[in-house]
Amino acid sequence: MKTLIEKYQGIHPGLVLERELKKRKLRKRGFAIALKEHPQTLNEITKARRGITIAQSLKIDNALNFEEGTMFLLQAYYEIVKEKEKNSTPFNYPTIRKMIFWDTDISKIDWKKQYKAVIERVFERGNEEEKNELINFYGEETVIKVIGFEQLNNNHKPILDHLRNK
Repeated sequence: MKTLIEKYQGIHPGLVLERELKKRKLRKRGFAIALKEHPQTLNEITKARRGITIAQSLKIDNALNFEEGTMFLLQAYYEIVKEKEKNSTPFNYPTIRKMIFWDTDISKIDWKKQYKAVIERVFERGNEEEKNELINFYGEETVIKVIGFEQLNNNHKPILDHLRNK
């Protein structure tokens, strides 16, 4: 079985703490007071807006019976991931109109992880240029896996396709 650090490596420790508190049915405010921390500070940590200090890490580890330094190591791994992302080459996103993703902040889309939803949405509502942009970006094989060969040849995916089969 994976250790906590292996399982959550690269994730903000506050999100791990939030999950752990929910799992144990502990309230953040009461937990913060028991740690002699300001509830606002703990809230900022669990919302991933603030990092964990060594002192806070030791208190949390002790209170939750984690191995000493667990939360701080998670913080360190998170900082490493952030630094790598900052130093990596910029990602060239496909040029898609924002109105296709009216319900989503297009700058927050993870183009690699959410490729299925992106491909489906663009083939459902995008123009020919945007569809070709996605084919170039993801590759024809990936697009075919998501929408099927027939729809790629027609260069569209019918809206409400799931109702057609009934």
